[in-house]
Parts: sequence; C-alpha cells; structure tokens
Amino acid sequence: MTGMAEDTADTAEDTNAPVAGDPRARRRGQGELEAQVLAVLQHAPGPATAGWVQERLDGDLAYTTVMTILSRLHAKGAVSRSRSGRSYLWQASSDAAGLAALRMRRVLDGEPDRDAVLASFVTALLPHDEELLRTLLDSAVAPAPDREG
Repeated sequence: MTGMAEDTADTAEDTNAPVAGDPRARRRGQGELEAQVLAVLQHAPGPATAGWVQERLDGDLAYTTVMTILSRLHAKGAVSRSRSGRSYLWQASSDAAGLAALRMRRVLDGEPDRDAVLASFVTALLPHDEELLRTLLDSAVAPAPDREG
C-alpha cells in the first residue's frame, strides 16, 4: 500500500502543470491580453478570424477567451469587425497607445471632479513627461498656418 502512495506522489511531482511561483502560472495584468490581441491584429495581412488570432498568441488561450477579448476591444472602438458567413473578421483600428488612451479617457470620464483628477495627474508627472505633454498641447492648439497667399 505504501508503494502505491509513493508512486502517486512521484507521478504528481512529474507533471508539467504550472505551479505557484512558476513563470507559466503568472496571471496577465489588466489590459495585457488586450494589448497582445491588438498587436497580433496589427501584424495581420488583413482582417483576421478569432481562430487566426488564437493561433498566433503565446500560451494556450481558449477560443472563447480570444472572442471575449475581441468583443471587449470592439466595444472600446479599438477593433472593427465585419461579417464573414457565420463569424466575424476582425481588424485593428487602434494601436497599443490608442488603447491606453481610451482606458485613460474612460477613467477620466468616470470621475465627478475632472479638473482635480487632471491637476493631480499633471503634478505627478516626471519632468520629461510634463515637458512632452506641454509640447503636445502646444502643437494641438497652435493655429493652422494660413494657406492663402
């Protein structure tokens, strides 16, 4: 009887299943899967099926997980889709930076005191980021050059 228990324990240790502390067991951060799916779509030669996306993602994601991510990206406006028979073809309409900007805008839109949130955000920026933001804002509000004449 003890030999059987030892064999079972040895077998359990020999499995390839991820365990706590194993890098394969790491959970992805919020938005990481969305960014990965978006990157795959950006490198696609054209509109792609969810199955095509699933094949190109690292790891063993279920088809339903890929579909959920694609649907969320579609709701955010980061991907577009068109019917192809009974399924959809998906295409990136935003890049990773655009997706991050959408998330930032959604957070800002959900706050009752928008001015306070923006002021707090700006005062917490690193000097280089603050200068970049100032440059971007200045170029966004600069009047267009007069094209007559």
